[in-house]
Amino acid sequence: MHSRLLLLLLAGLLPPVSHAQNPTPTPTVDELVAKNLEARGGQAALDAIKTIRFEGRLVVNQGQIELKYTEVKKRPGKVRTDAVLQGMNLIQAYDSASGWKVYPIYGRKDPEKMSSDEAKSLVEEGEIGGPLEHWKEQGKTVTYLGTEEVEGTPAHKLKVVRKNGDLSFVYLDPDYFLEIRVLDQRTEQGAQVEVETDLGDYEKVNGVYFPFSIEAGSKGSSDKQKTIIEQAEANIPVDDSIFQFPTKPAE
Repeated sequence: MHSRLLLLLLAGLLPPVSHAQNPTPTPTVDELVAKNLEARGGQAALDAIKTIRFEGRLVVNQGQIELKYTEVKKRPGKVRTDAVLQGMNLIQAYDSASGWKVYPIYGRKDPEKMSSDEAKSLVEEGEIGGPLEHWKEQGKTVTYLGTEEVEGTPAHKLKVVRKNGDLSFVYLDPDYFLEIRVLDQRTEQGAQVEVETDLGDYEKVNGVYFPFSIEAGSKGSSDKQKTIIEQAEANIPVDDSIFQFPTKPAE
């Protein structure tokens, strides 16, 4: 009790500490992007990755369905995902100019070309370094919107506006500056679509950290598809033909 009383008396005698004199400076966009790139492994390490292949599992329908999952990316902006279900191969691909798909679960075994709206998600997915990498060179604008809670974490929120007007809100962990959530807002066939993606379990591939746990779905939805990456390999030979629309029907 005596120690507590002494502390209270000293607190009354000492001058109050003014936090207003030294406010925490608001970080700039350039500072946050630089910290994010540094956390990922550095711009040089990211630029050195020309191709990357992920393999794992895709869990959908609230865990009731599990598919074997493969994704291959190649600069600049090429991406292809394959998901195998009961011997059927579901494909989505973008060759940096146009997209196509094969959805045999709907009885369509032949490849179909995507509209430019439908391929927007693949344009975003094809960014090896994410929406912040080389944002100035790609004609994007980035604005800092302060902090916003993500699952109890006061994350730094950055608004990314793409040249086509679509938006990505990127949330950075305040301690590690890695992306923990991305909210994409895009216009498809005249309607606004919002896709919320939570990122975690970062692991290093060729000196660069990539998320190995990805949960994506409509904003606010409890039924999100989960991608669990089990292995990844960078700078493997990848032929451009795998991203291009097939000249022959799929087998």
